[in-house]
Amino acid sequence: MNNLRYSNTALINLIIASIIPFLIWGPFFPDLIVSISALFFLFYVFKNKEFHFFNNKPLIIFFIFCLYCILLSVFVAEDTMLSFESSLFYVRIGVFSCFIWYLIDQDKNILTYFYYALVLCFLALVIDGYIQYFTGTSLSGFKISGTRVSSFFGEELIMGSYLSRLFPLLFALLLVKKKQKYEIYFIGFLFILVDVLIFMSGERSAFFFLNLSTVFIIILIKEYQKFRLVTFIIAIICVFVLSLNSPNLSERMFKGPAEDMGLIKNSKEAVIFSKAHDSLIRTAYNMFKDQPIFGHGPKMFRVICKDEKYATGVGPCMTHPHNFYIQLLAETGITGFLFLFSALIYVFYIALKQFKSTIFIQKRPLTDYQVCLLAGLLITVWPLTTNGNFFNNWLMIVYSLPVGFYLQSIYSKKKVKKDL
Repeated sequence: MNNLRYSNTALINLIIASIIPFLIWGPFFPDLIVSISALFFLFYVFKNKEFHFFNNKPLIIFFIFCLYCILLSVFVAEDTMLSFESSLFYVRIGVFSCFIWYLIDQDKNILTYFYYALVLCFLALVIDGYIQYFTGTSLSGFKISGTRVSSFFGEELIMGSYLSRLFPLLFALLLVKKKQKYEIYFIGFLFILVDVLIFMSGERSAFFFLNLSTVFIIILIKEYQKFRLVTFIIAIICVFVLSLNSPNLSERMFKGPAEDMGLIKNSKEAVIFSKAHDSLIRTAYNMFKDQPIFGHGPKMFRVICKDEKYATGVGPCMTHPHNFYIQLLAETGITGFLFLFSALIYVFYIALKQFKSTIFIQKRPLTDYQVCLLAGLLITVWPLTTNGNFFNNWLMIVYSLPVGFYLQSIYSKKKVKKDL
């Protein structure tokens, strides 16, 4: 395995990039690829003493967090074996990100593999999703859930999450790829369709993440700023028209949440996000107050939320409280919370430096490619919205992808240049 330089480098790149379509089918194959890749890369690092991949602050902090979670599972968690399901092998996510860094250093063609994998998957979801919306049934045979489009994801309504979380990575790869004029028009049209499709998914968080990352990118990039602004404005107009013609979708995406949070006059009592989310968050907060320093252990919310000591509201118990920060407060205490919060501070700090250099026409600390990747990190650590389970395999793989590209762009001496 010397330097992992095989004659079949293209095959390795293809296997790793295949994570993009496999994520549509479920977590098993992506997690298998991540786990095997992490094991092989660890073997390579220790055999060849290439520890520089792990010798940077983000990775050191992440590894400390993983060790901390394992210790919580052993000494704090009520059910150690259940807690181990989240904590014991969580480190593979960070190792896999470093593996992507290594692969980019060895062969920049992997950027092209990921780019086309994303374009093809986005295009397939667009075609199938719009067919499902207008006919009621997708090409894959899945029926529409009310007014919510799910395409190949079927009953698992996470298509919007997939598209919104991977969109910044697609934009980043577009910026460094050599492009023909017709390709720019095609991608612009695809962007518009994807923006609208995320709205059609009925996933409020996904639609928020799309808007958040888009505004972030438009403000901080230099090239293709007008390109993204125009496509985004066209998409927003389409969303407005769609809202007028789909009262149920409009109710779900705008009016319902606004009423729940008390943003418009109504008879309802204001809650956090929704009644269900409010109940989960308050229950998690009660758990945090009981053990504020170390929490109750990873994956313990689903167990302890049943306790009347903590449970409150209409639906106080699920597998997780639907917010990363609240979940970490309940399960890992203020100590674990600070690991994620430090990542948020880092993103804000770098973004402010980029914004300052933009305003005062100074040399920008980040390239446009890095800004898009940072946008992918922003929507991962953003605190004021609903999330899935912080330790969920599928989500963590999606989150780890832009991290690997970003680490390579920051710490590697082999920088990614435009027009690869």
